[in-house]
Amino acid sequence: MLRRMARRGQGDGVPDDPLDAAQERRVRAVLALGGVPQADLLDGVQQVRLRLLERAASGKEAPRDVSAWAAVVASNLAMDWHRNKRRQERLGERLAALRQAEHPSGEDTSVLSLAVAQGLDQLPDAQRQVVVLRFFADLPVRDIAEQLAVPEGTVKSRLHTAVRALRARLHEDEVV
Repeated sequence: MLRRMARRGQGDGVPDDPLDAAQERRVRAVLALGGVPQADLLDGVQQVRLRLLERAASGKEAPRDVSAWAAVVASNLAMDWHRNKRRQERLGERLAALRQAEHPSGEDTSVLSLAVAQGLDQLPDAQRQVVVLRFFADLPVRDIAEQLAVPEGTVKSRLHTAVRALRARLHEDEVV
């Protein structure tokens, strides 16, 4: 399928879009729910397209389920974004410590969606990834396990631990 997409567009020099509209919406949702800011969503979608086209150009076999594959790639991109964000925050903290500046710490947890987003941010990357893929991208456990190359039991365990942590956080913050 990917080879056909790449070949179809060769005549005019522009390959056809490897993502249909529904897949693009799903990728945007996974990125957004993974914590990527609105301003960076288009770049994330383009990265998924690029990886799909690179896969086709390298001659690799097309993914069995392009939509699931794209959701996992988007989830990985969101994880990368968080790693980079944390790296930048640590650098900022070190610089601020050098300047002896004080940082105000205010937390707005009055809205459930904000509390859930904050709870997701506090989860380890692997747990956040499976929660977003399972509950927001609506992928079955089997597909998540296959795409992440981990056993289904690992996915289930990460989901269980993450959901328990999110529930505890929401009760602790008196949101629910």
